[in-house]
Amino acid sequence: MKTSRRSLLSGFLRSLQRDPKRTALRIGDEVLTYAQLWQRAAQLGAAVQECADPSASVAAVLANRSVTEYAGVLGILATGRGYVPLNPKFPIERTLAMLQASGCSTVIAGQECIETVMALLPLLERPVTWLLDGDEFRSLLEDSHKSHFLVPVTDLPTHLDPGEPSLSDNATAYLLFTSGSTGTPKGVPVSQSSVCSYLDYVGKRYQFKAEDRFSQNFDLTFDLSVHDLFACWDAGATLCCFPEQTLVPVTTIEEYELTVWFSVPSVGMFASKLGLLKPGAFPTLRLSLFCGEALSCTLADNWQRAAPSSVLENIYGPTETTIAITHYRWDAKRSLDECINGIVPIGWIFENQQCCVVDENLRPVATGQTGELCLAGSQVTSGYLNNPERTASQFVPIPAMGDQTWYRTGDLVRQDERGCLYYLSRTDHQVKVNGYRVELQEIDLVLREAAGVELAVAIPWPVSDGSASGIVAVLCGTNSSVDARVFELCQKRLPRYMVPTAVYHFEQLPLNSNGKLDRRQITEQLRRMGAGRSS
Repeated sequence: MKTSRRSLLSGFLRSLQRDPKRTALRIGDEVLTYAQLWQRAAQLGAAVQECADPSASVAAVLANRSVTEYAGVLGILATGRGYVPLNPKFPIERTLAMLQASGCSTVIAGQECIETVMALLPLLERPVTWLLDGDEFRSLLEDSHKSHFLVPVTDLPTHLDPGEPSLSDNATAYLLFTSGSTGTPKGVPVSQSSVCSYLDYVGKRYQFKAEDRFSQNFDLTFDLSVHDLFACWDAGATLCCFPEQTLVPVTTIEEYELTVWFSVPSVGMFASKLGLLKPGAFPTLRLSLFCGEALSCTLADNWQRAAPSSVLENIYGPTETTIAITHYRWDAKRSLDECINGIVPIGWIFENQQCCVVDENLRPVATGQTGELCLAGSQVTSGYLNNPERTASQFVPIPAMGDQTWYRTGDLVRQDERGCLYYLSRTDHQVKVNGYRVELQEIDLVLREAAGVELAVAIPWPVSDGSASGIVAVLCGTNSSVDARVFELCQKRLPRYMVPTAVYHFEQLPLNSNGKLDRRQITEQLRRMGAGRSS
């Protein structure tokens, strides 16, 4: 059944109606009002509506920090479909896998991605309609491309009216892909109701207002970007996207007079190393949010001093639980004493969501005991796209907690008597690298193929303040003659943040008590060798 209801688009439409002349988007020096951004979105949405299969539940957007990217997302949502962001910085093979897995037959493409489009066209096995936004595509139209349909958006003069789309009960708002241990990215469809639950809660908690100016640090393939866009537009505020060539994102705080900051801690750590977190450096900030990886108490303390008027919160949540689902507010007087191993707590569960800490048999543990964090509630998604086996292993009932379905995060935590959660480590080989979720086994597969050996392992390195800033490859039974092949294949198969920065060759690799490669001991060997030295 399809009805009109609160959707991911609702806040933007409300802001458009309330003050169409207010600035909605700034990309470098380019500024668009809500009316101007909607005009572009309405054109792209009309193109999707006219060209897409009426039964298709999603459409993709391939663009990068351009008006096409943001307007394309809004235009797709306006048709009642969910959006699938594609990243031109990803390897072609990965983008191809994501596009094919999503089932998308319609893609909005920005002219900054012409090379990616040209690379994808001969590889796609099924027909795809490409809605091309920009004059750079004119040369592409002159060539034949099998059964694909290449349509210049400017040739479709119609526009959509700014109204709520008709949505089914479980309509998808967006579809993202996370790293998978089998080498195939896992699709996570997030419903309109799940993301609206998130937006309603954070809007109430943080009291965003039209005068706010939001940072936009995350690529759209990163789920935290959903907060950037829609928490901002829900409030009628201005989204400030820094140009692609910006090397140090925190410099935009002063340049754009930002009031709301959101990033992974790695961005703050980089700024700290450059000496940019001087006391009082960011006087305009009133809210600073960090998510995506462990937040060190040192960074939190330094950032708070740099932004003395800002509330600082550490928020936490896997993609499967819609952006974030816990929060911890930093307090300069008491928080340093509450950190474990120098890491800021992940805090308390959002209102109307649920958490449970369990042992390996899914039995709730006593307060203060270590266990795996499981999550439930309106923000928790229903599973993985076309992957019932993985869904069944991660979305489970907890017998002692009734019939509700819980998502197993794989994160080991401890919960105190106040209900505050403390992140400790992982139960598996998943790590965060500069905020991106990475399955190390996915990299291992590529390393073994490239090096032609079985003893090949990816190690997060170097690690600082609980977070990894890169990956290195450790091989056994090879020598430096395979290094070029390793880099070549990794760059071809993996996103940039998963490509090893160095290759080390060990005569032997340590094993744990179960006879498996012991990544912890390997990491310790790397530490003893010294960062940056070859073996």
